[in-house]
Amino acid sequence: MEAARGVRRRAGAGRGTGPLAVGSPVHGRRATRLLRSPTAVAQIVQLGKKKKKRRGRAPSASAFLPTTREEMEARGWDELDVLLVNGDAYVDHPAFGAALIGRFLEGRGYRVGIVSQPRWDTPEDVARMGAPRLFVGITAGNLDSMLNKLTAQKKVRSEDQYSPGGRTGMRPNRASIVYANLCRQAFDGVPIVLGGIEASLRRIAHYDYWSDAIRRSILLDAKADLLIFGMGERPVWEVADRLAAGEPIEALRDVRGTAHVLRKGEWEHLEPSRFVRDRKPVLLPSYDEVKADRAAFSRMSGAFQKETNPGNARPLLQAHGHEAVYFNPPAEPLTTELMDELYDLPFQRAAHPSYDAPIPAFDTVKHSIVTMRGCFGGCSFCSITEHEGRVIQSRSAESVLREVRALRRMDDFRGVISDVGGPTANMYQLRCKSEKIEKACRKLSCVHPGVCENLQTDHGPLVDLLRRVRAEKGVRKVFIASGVRYDLAERSPEFVEELAEHHTGGQLSVAPEHVDDDVLDKMKKPGVESYDRFAEMFACASEKTGKEQHLVPYYISGHPGSTLESMIDLALYLKKKGLRPRQVQDFIPTPMSMATSMYVTGRDPFTQEPVYTAKSLREKKLQKALLQYWDVSQHHLAREALKKAGRHDLIGSGERCLVPPETGKGALSIHEKRRRAGRSKQRKGRLGRRGAGGRRRGGR
Repeated sequence: MEAARGVRRRAGAGRGTGPLAVGSPVHGRRATRLLRSPTAVAQIVQLGKKKKKRRGRAPSASAFLPTTREEMEARGWDELDVLLVNGDAYVDHPAFGAALIGRFLEGRGYRVGIVSQPRWDTPEDVARMGAPRLFVGITAGNLDSMLNKLTAQKKVRSEDQYSPGGRTGMRPNRASIVYANLCRQAFDGVPIVLGGIEASLRRIAHYDYWSDAIRRSILLDAKADLLIFGMGERPVWEVADRLAAGEPIEALRDVRGTAHVLRKGEWEHLEPSRFVRDRKPVLLPSYDEVKADRAAFSRMSGAFQKETNPGNARPLLQAHGHEAVYFNPPAEPLTTELMDELYDLPFQRAAHPSYDAPIPAFDTVKHSIVTMRGCFGGCSFCSITEHEGRVIQSRSAESVLREVRALRRMDDFRGVISDVGGPTANMYQLRCKSEKIEKACRKLSCVHPGVCENLQTDHGPLVDLLRRVRAEKGVRKVFIASGVRYDLAERSPEFVEELAEHHTGGQLSVAPEHVDDDVLDKMKKPGVESYDRFAEMFACASEKTGKEQHLVPYYISGHPGSTLESMIDLALYLKKKGLRPRQVQDFIPTPMSMATSMYVTGRDPFTQEPVYTAKSLREKKLQKALLQYWDVSQHHLAREALKKAGRHDLIGSGERCLVPPETGKGALSIHEKRRRAGRSKQRKGRLGRRGAGGRRRGGR
């Protein structure tokens, strides 16, 4: 817009410069004579035409953090301070972890370079810019490398969202370990620091779903000097400053948010903690214990979870044979001022120009805005809390509005912001009513089994922020695509009305996950009654605005506690409500989550009560098929599940039945099967009715 205005001013459209501007030398009778001139008329018509907005050029490589020796030298650098090795493609955007940390360190005066998705058959690629002065930072990327590659059925994914063109095979399995090995070969004597979500969630002994084995801390397997866990801005800043001041890496054993290895003779004498305030280390069951004894694994998981609040967390110590891994307490959350500073850094909001294809994950978030980080929900299947923390860290409204204006300057921005939110859409500026209570609290969730009386749930700041974003020049539409925490939203009718009127593009994502109370309790999710109340509120608000809008509910199959019987109850609930959800997630036991602990041990890590878990891939398929009972392609699996559960009464042509019989009376003809299968494909992605992910249109 500024460029367009400049063109118009230079063309004489501004006050006092154009041939007909009031106060110009040609105003009055001379202007009348000019109007009679064909040349003058043509000139005026030309001036009256709207100038096309000039598309800005894509940023050059020099605007990014250097990725090659040539780009380093173009900056006049002969050496890096910090080298970041990244498993994702390099996208200079705050949604990508390596770019976020790189820009953060650059903003503090350090020379930072990035090597993204290097070859792993030789150290030459990772060494292209030479050895850094301070340390090498390693991240597998925005996702655990194994989760990025394999599905819940342990099949290779067809696309890598974080690689150019979605190409697969751009990173190795267990990328953090492989990259650390490459860097040890390439940079003798240079400290190696692990970070990112893969290292963060594999920092203690953990279960690896894809190898079906208990693995030791990734810090030991990678043979790195230090591991930064959680959102790493504060720890990486302190590590860089202290190394720059001349301290050896071996001396950095007291940095919050880091873990290091203690050798034989360095840890055996440490006195274990007896109570919270003594700040002595909590001794977790050793790697050898948790590998041999599932009860020990369960105790380890429960003990770890209790030390995640930075306000009262104690250090942790876990023995691995003759060695041990020492975990300092989590880093303090960022203040609003630091959050603002972080998102004000000079991100180019583009993929590096060296790529020949777009990065699918970037296309998803390029026009979105993060307003906060952290989550106090404590859902047992989710690891956001373990990585981002329970304390909500929010940006100021002014910082968010500055980012909106930065979006407006992007070439392909057309006035639509795809999302304003974070891990959860409606936790912006929500926190405990007392900082003292917050620091002392040992609860694992602020909303389970009910919303804590100390939690401030005022959605006013969020509503005000959304209104200000909508009012920004050049913004036509603002969507909320982050999941809405409906047990909080139902406390704010004003927010629900704003959501329905201004921020929903026909469908809104919510995550009830299940309907069975026992399963929901294991998930640490609210009861289905809360979802039903929110669905009614949203439907009324949508009707009030004259819009036909629908909820898109997410459900999980195969979660610990979920049996074929409970999945049948969920299927009957969906049928009764006329819902046909397409957002179905087959549970994946990711490292460090509490649901994974239940999956591995068959126990609740806090009560030690037994928990049933579907372990075989076949049963996981059967549970998922029950959620999609209406899909012809799933009928054979749904029938198998119903027979296995002894529910033959739900197979047939009756009103209450879930699926038709395979043969005989009520069975679908081959032509009907083909017709329904084709209709299902055509309707894929359509909206559903109130509270639905898909509308039921006749048939069973």
